[in-house]
Amino acid sequence: MDLSHLLCFELHAASRAMTAVYRPILDHLGLTYPQYLVMVLLWEREPRTVRELGRAFEFDSGTLSPMLKRLEAAGLLRRRRRAEDEREVEVTLTDGGRGLQDRAREVPRDIERATGLSGREIEELRGQLAELRSALRRASAG
Repeated sequence: MDLSHLLCFELHAASRAMTAVYRPILDHLGLTYPQYLVMVLLWEREPRTVRELGRAFEFDSGTLSPMLKRLEAAGLLRRRRRAEDEREVEVTLTDGGRGLQDRAREVPRDIERATGLSGREIEELRGQLAELRSALRRASAG
């Protein structure tokens, strides 16, 4: 068996390489890659519940809660229990978190340039990966 022929290895190696490209780009924003993903989701729409964020990223509470605490300590977001259901924790951006979005606008273009792929190729690859993820979820559930 040759490691380079395993799809899982190529996916793992590509994920690590992508994260390595993001690291210096996100350093100037003061964010890690997972924190950036949370911020992107909140920039798309807020408020979000902690449960929504966990579902979107497939993060468990042991991963998500410390990350949200760090983002809150950095002044980028606020967490509060919903008055109508105190079991639900709502996450909203602060002015600082909203302002960070302007500084992050170039990140997708920087990543696109790093890949050497065209916008169309990136969309095709993203679609293929989404299909693969769905197929693997079905296989693991069945």
